[in-house]
Amino acid sequence: MVRPLRPPPTPPAKKSRRTRSAAAPVESIGRDVMGERLRSIRKAAKITLKELSARSGVALSTLSKMELGQISISYEKFAAVARALNVDISRLFDPAARRTGKAAPTFVHSAPDSSPSYASDQYEYRMLCTDYPAKTMEPMHGRILARHETEFADFIRHPGHEFCMVLSGAVRIRFETGESVLVRRNESVYFDSSVGHVYLSVGKTQAQVVVVMSGSAGQRP
Repeated sequence: MVRPLRPPPTPPAKKSRRTRSAAAPVESIGRDVMGERLRSIRKAAKITLKELSARSGVALSTLSKMELGQISISYEKFAAVARALNVDISRLFDPAARRTGKAAPTFVHSAPDSSPSYASDQYEYRMLCTDYPAKTMEPMHGRILARHETEFADFIRHPGHEFCMVLSGAVRIRFETGESVLVRRNESVYFDSSVGHVYLSVGKTQAQVVVVMSGSAGQRP
């Protein structure tokens, strides 16, 4: 007896490279919410936008758009603003984050899926262990959305050192010096983050990474 051939299964629809992870974080911070937090912290510090621009090096027009939630912002600018306001960058992502001056606990615990998340055009950040006060490192889980350096207006630079380990996919980090390094799954790289750099996904899927930045963004270098 000849069995009829079964039709081939319908292939799943292709996902856009901008697709977020299936397990979304508990809180995904929109640009408007982030802008409100920034404005609240700035006003509490009694600093004008013009003063904040001078202290941070971020253009006045950019700061205004940040507070109005009109643009998405890179970590570089978040870090510069946090340093200028003398606050831990975690407070921009998590209002419940412990403030400097409180006794530090022995440890804090976090998981990416329950951490505050923010997406720019090139990266999706999930800030880890936000409730440890006055951190000297900024750990985060990242999803690399960008695939070509032309997606960036400029290289990203900020004080300190940077460690990156690739959890899935593959990442090419390009530097303003013309150098680049390909980092595959379970490989890591350490570099001076004051040297301009960008992360690019180069595999079939968006790369996921753990990144640790040295130096608290809330403390002046």
